[in-house]
Amino acid sequence: MGELFVDTSAWYPLVVRSHPDHSRMSSALRDRILAGARVVTTNLVIAETHVLLLRRAGIAAALGFVQRVRQPPNVIVVSTSALEDVAVDSWLARDNDQQFSLTDAVSFAVMSERGISEALTLDHHFAVAGFAMVDR
Repeated sequence: MGELFVDTSAWYPLVVRSHPDHSRMSSALRDRILAGARVVTTNLVIAETHVLLLRRAGIAAALGFVQRVRQPPNVIVVSTSALEDVAVDSWLARDNDQQFSLTDAVSFAVMSERGISEALTLDHHFAVAGFAMVDR
């Protein structure tokens, strides 16, 4: 198995055990890792998840997430500054009838560039953009 992209909408329930999707996201991630998938995310997704955790789960959860996710070999973190222009041109401008965030558009650009077809996400925009949403 190749690479699996993990989005903010999956990271949050993975960290917050009381979230209704925690078990489902945890099982899906565990199954993919056991099958040999490498987990990929971006610096923008990490920043977005950090803010969400900070606001909803507190500083300890937010800091713990950032510290764990950045420790190799857990996750491949793609630094995205070089892909932001591509994301704007390829996803935001082209699909302006969609409400893609810049973080989503950059995620799509990373997935396209790396040949990643699946995302662990609860965000339907990934399916709209043509990627498979892993839900178990």
